[in-house]
Amino acid sequence: MAEPDAGTVVLEHRDGAAVLRVSGALDLALAPKLRQFADRASRQQPAVLVIDLTDVTFLASAGMAELVRAHRGDSGSAPLRVVANGRITLRPLELTRLTDELAIFPSLTDALNP
Repeated sequence: MAEPDAGTVVLEHRDGAAVLRVSGALDLALAPKLRQFADRASRQQPAVLVIDLTDVTFLASAGMAELVRAHRGDSGSAPLRVVANGRITLRPLELTRLTDELAIFPSLTDALNP
């Protein structure tokens, strides 16, 4: 049986965009899985990479580091858009001023259709 906070990362494709849906605690345990999926998605050369944090229950520094890594990526990688709303995900990004570096959107719909 999985722990209640055990996180998951799921890769979906929508109209040329790669969407990584993250759920649970995005911490040191889940960050490597996010990296693996972001790398896999980037190799498929999508028009845009969206990381959806809507279902994240905790955003640790390890998770934020992976967001920055995905954003800075290779020169040929797709632009990154992050879906974050509410205090659990948006507040840590604001406190660390990552909202100045990352393209943050309030919903997946907004991220896919800016």
